[in-house]
Amino acid sequence: MKQTALAVERDGENGREVLLLVTLEADADAPRAPVTANLVLDRSASMRGVPLLAAVQAAQSLVERASPRDYLGLLTFDAEPEQLLPVRAMDAAAKTTFLKALSRLESGEGTALHEAVERGAEAVRRVLVPGARPQVLMLTDGEPSVGPSHLSEFKTLGARVVESGVVLHALGLGRHYLPDILEALTGPSGTGFVHVDDPEGLPQAVGSLSAELFGEVGSDARVYVLPSGFSELRCRHRYSSRVEGDAMSASLGAVSQSFPRRVLFAGKLNAADWSLGVTTSYMEGTDTRRLPVPVARVLPDSDEGRFVRAVSAELELVAAEASAWKALGRRQQAVAEQALETADLALYKLARLGSQEVPPQRHMERLADLRRIIERRAAQPQALVMRRAHSEVSRVTLSRVGPALPLPALAPWKSED
Repeated sequence: MKQTALAVERDGENGREVLLLVTLEADADAPRAPVTANLVLDRSASMRGVPLLAAVQAAQSLVERASPRDYLGLLTFDAEPEQLLPVRAMDAAAKTTFLKALSRLESGEGTALHEAVERGAEAVRRVLVPGARPQVLMLTDGEPSVGPSHLSEFKTLGARVVESGVVLHALGLGRHYLPDILEALTGPSGTGFVHVDDPEGLPQAVGSLSAELFGEVGSDARVYVLPSGFSELRCRHRYSSRVEGDAMSASLGAVSQSFPRRVLFAGKLNAADWSLGVTTSYMEGTDTRRLPVPVARVLPDSDEGRFVRAVSAELELVAAEASAWKALGRRQQAVAEQALETADLALYKLARLGSQEVPPQRHMERLADLRRIIERRAAQPQALVMRRAHSEVSRVTLSRVGPALPLPALAPWKSED
């Protein structure tokens, strides 16, 4: 496991501050952990036709990728969840059975989302595979219509699932699912959720999740920071963090090949001399590793310093973007305009920093869409744009850093119309 810790001292709004960026990256040739996952597929009425077919094909690709040391199960749900196939080893016979069951799926009525997640987690938790984390991979295109439906109930469920030792991944398809619910479910797992505009986008989204699931090298990763010379230290990413004596820790979840995990801390200085002790721990197979990480102090304008500052600027950007969307939902036009201005400034800062590891291009289209909606004072923001934005904010703030993809040339992010 490659681990780095970069610290940048700079002038903050309230005096001198230090940004500390810790990165965990799996070695490309490290052996992966076995997968133990329950696939939870929505087959409600809105999934009828092409959406269900695309979901089936995406699930089939997961099954075909599994080896005999991997364990998969299948739960489908409409008004009532049904564990069609138990979580079992994917030998040749089990794969054949799984693929046949997927090919026979038909749509029903209703969406018992809460119970589906609950039962899906219970089923996978009952299977012990040494070195593997029990996981749930859920796909839905709708909002709950049967059983619990309040956001607070899904927040409680998401926390309970993690406390039981299960990690939850989610894909939201189309314009009808509620992003706040998926965020509440996946936030405690440190995964965030993935948005897919239409069924045609499912193969790519599932392929990305598949790379995470079948490339996991370390799990239960945690970063510990012991500060000296600071009046305050906080975790900027939305990981589960806590104070442990004089130190702060943040839980990062799993580390997969080609999917590094980052965590940014920010601290206010109250002394000229300061230091940061960093230690990480993670599970590798059935073994627990705990290692100190040397902290490299870098200049703000060095390549490494710009990288750290770019991660900070990106977090500022998505936080302001999220505030703008919330304000639009509450019909607070002035608040939304102010939040958009803050997001624009953060994007400008990100572009000026020019860090290849944190490209600004992926945020430009979303902010352009947001600006158009605010300028036109749309009574009802576009559902797809909102869900896409919620998903991206969720993934960035939980540092789901995927493989680098080809990016278009830098273009203005302010709309011309």
